[in-house]
Amino acid sequence: MEFSNELLEQAHYWMRLTRAFDDRLDLLFKQGKLVGGLFSQRGHEAISVGAALALGPDDVITPMHRDLGAYFARGMTPARLMSQYMGRATGPSGGRDANLHGCGDLSLGIVGFVSHIPQSTPVAVGMAHAFKLKREPRVALNFFGDGGSSEGLIHEALNWASLYQLPVVFIVENNQYAYSTPTKNQMRMPDIAARAAGYGMSGVVIDGNDFFAVHKTTKEAVERARGGDGPALLECKTMRMRGHAIHDNMSYVPKELLAEWEPRDPLLLFEKRLREMNLLDDVKQNELLTRIEREIDAAQAFAENAPMPDPSKLTEGIFAE
Repeated sequence: MEFSNELLEQAHYWMRLTRAFDDRLDLLFKQGKLVGGLFSQRGHEAISVGAALALGPDDVITPMHRDLGAYFARGMTPARLMSQYMGRATGPSGGRDANLHGCGDLSLGIVGFVSHIPQSTPVAVGMAHAFKLKREPRVALNFFGDGGSSEGLIHEALNWASLYQLPVVFIVENNQYAYSTPTKNQMRMPDIAARAAGYGMSGVVIDGNDFFAVHKTTKEAVERARGGDGPALLECKTMRMRGHAIHDNMSYVPKELLAEWEPRDPLLLFEKRLREMNLLDDVKQNELLTRIEREIDAAQAFAENAPMPDPSKLTEGIFAE
């Protein structure tokens, strides 16, 4: 598969925006300017961006709390997402939540999720089944984590998707820890993707810190699903470089493990490849970082000046009162 310069430049922008936005959120939380919890994206940028860029404009995505890059790549603006984190009326949830929980926009093909992961997985399967029944050439892309992979809903969803050969691609983000539980303490198998064989679907293990591998493998799986060849389970192995949430000091993670993964930072690896391809130098890098810093400043200013939600509209947009 060839990677166009345009795609790589776009991916670089989204990945760097995700990292810078994540760092800004960390600072704003410590200043008391955010509402609710905060889940860091560090280490997941290649997965969220690489997979999201493999989709077509009419496809749908069910991201998680560490897939900020996918939101950006699908068209969610920094201003809207900053508003979401500050609980403002201009956020996607209208102030009803204050992080990526409940943060969706169907016009962008983004289905918001709830905190009870992996509840989004059967939703993605349901949408894929609807696409097949309507004979629409669309694909659903679903994300869940290594912890979520042990939930019963995953079995039901993958079994259904395979039985009916639905156009859905499952990405399990294996970042080594389900909160404080390492994968070795929740399953005997070294690769979650090996479970795919039990459902009669393709299962592939990917280096989740390698954008090129993530994008290529996801793109191939998406096009196979679109062509009627059924679902696939892609396991992207990475490392959660910060705690489960901002309140977690991750003291349970061996320092040697973090030191082992630090040089494998997805951004550093991606930028190294870009330099080898003569697509990046210090001037371009500084220009990009300056542009992103200005965009995040503008997003923060927009959110800080945005109105808080109107309590009288609390029951709007819900199924029942």
